[in-house]
Amino acid sequence: MVTALPDDTHRWRCGGCGNLTRFDVTRTRRTTDYWHFDLAGEPVVEDSTLLHETVEAVACRWCGRSDAIELVTRAEAAVAGDPGAGEPTG
Repeated sequence: MVTALPDDTHRWRCGGCGNLTRFDVTRTRRTTDYWHFDLAGEPVVEDSTLLHETVEAVACRWCGRSDAIELVTRAEAAVAGDPGAGEPTG
């Protein structure tokens, strides 16, 4: 199971169907937020600092599999097919 977020050199790929672009990600985030309330009492978050983030699950939006998600280099993903690889074909 993938629990790492992609970075500038990596991306996710579904080993089941080849999807490169659409995933459902369940994550838990711990943040410190600066809330500013206007005079009517409506809040606006003006600043947020991420303290910790955990990716709990990643599932393919196309086939629904969560057991086949791979973290691959962007070069590997490009080799998998044409420049449009990962996009639906019909």
